[in-house]
Amino acid sequence: MSLPNPSTEPVRFLRALFDVAVARAQPRQAMASVLPPPPKGRTLVLGAGKAGGAMAAALDALWPEHAPLSGLVVTRYGYAPPELRAQGGRIEVVEAAHPVPDAAGEAAAARMLELTRSLTPDDLVIALISGGGSALLALPAAGLSLADKQAINRALLLSGATITEMNCVRKHLSAIKGGRLAAACAPAPVLSLLISDVPGDDPAVIASGPTVPDPTTCADALVVLDRYAIDVPPGIRERLQAGELETPKPDDAGFAHNRVEIIATPEQMLQAAAAACREMGIGAYVLADDVEGESRDVALVHAALARHVARTGQPFAKPCVILSGGETTVTVPKGTTPGRGGRGSEFLLALALSLKGQTGVWALAGDTDGIDGSENNAGAWITPDTLHRAAIAGVKARVMLEAHDAYAFFEACGNLLVTGPTYTNVNDFRAILVQ
Repeated sequence: MSLPNPSTEPVRFLRALFDVAVARAQPRQAMASVLPPPPKGRTLVLGAGKAGGAMAAALDALWPEHAPLSGLVVTRYGYAPPELRAQGGRIEVVEAAHPVPDAAGEAAAARMLELTRSLTPDDLVIALISGGGSALLALPAAGLSLADKQAINRALLLSGATITEMNCVRKHLSAIKGGRLAAACAPAPVLSLLISDVPGDDPAVIASGPTVPDPTTCADALVVLDRYAIDVPPGIRERLQAGELETPKPDDAGFAHNRVEIIATPEQMLQAAAAACREMGIGAYVLADDVEGESRDVALVHAALARHVARTGQPFAKPCVILSGGETTVTVPKGTTPGRGGRGSEFLLALALSLKGQTGVWALAGDTDGIDGSENNAGAWITPDTLHRAAIAGVKARVMLEAHDAYAFFEACGNLLVTGPTYTNVNDFRAILVQ
């Protein structure tokens, strides 16, 4: 696609880069090359995640019309693609809540386990897994209620725990995640098609790995719970301590005939954006696709690099774009009522404060699923005069950052990035333009 001129339209240029990144993460273009021929028996499709609807539509379109195909996929409310809503398909797609699970997700997970009961070795299960699947497959372990799961999930989201830590806990408190869905599919082989939203692209972490073995243990889950002071019912803690909630492990023979294919990753979407820049003669540099840490701390490092480039043309010649991805965190102290916003907008607010109006620097950050946190925006953007315009509007950037209220800050500035559902999810996208 043709990008706007960054010299005259820097914000539109950055938004177009975001669109290039999201387009690379759409499932259909990567799915065709990894699909096997239809099996002797039937093909059952099971899946969960924010990209679940788009993945189901892509598979339905690519699978031979004469071959049996059925199944159930759960995605976030509003994330079933419009064409799927209008025409339906061979794979049923239902919607549930994210990031805090609800009864619809619990019911969908229970139905998936029921669908596995009559599988044979001649059948094939295709699992469509993407980020968000942890909350959407909300089937609590025995002795745990949905209300318990919701409370634990909320506490984890506010704790500052990494996605790997959160999903370690989620796997051990679930009846379907951490390899348990694949175990239920035996003796049928399972082909897992994954869209990665986690640093390192570990299949066991993506959506809490419902179809892959889990290398973590009950003891690991207890360490995370204690590290972040997350309360769980006493009976559940005792079962974790006794190892009663252990997940299937990598040496489990039941996974021997299964296959995992990652069809879209954060690195691929960043490289697509970088290639689009280079086609215009603009230098593009991918720092990393797996950046973790507090959003505001990550912003300080990015700001220092951007300032140095803007002032000295080192280590990157201007004009250039600095790209990064991953999954940062926002820690809200216990007992504090957070404002509105997510990790992308908090990163940008901290970035603006650190840049202090540095000339020649613009930035955009957004979550590639279209939702930054729990509001309606994918993220936001900043310009060299963002802090000045905020001051004129009577908005105090430092106060808003301390209140974790970046959404309100960028709303007041008119700088919210609102995309609607993107039907995919390869995590954070950050782009800094230096001219």
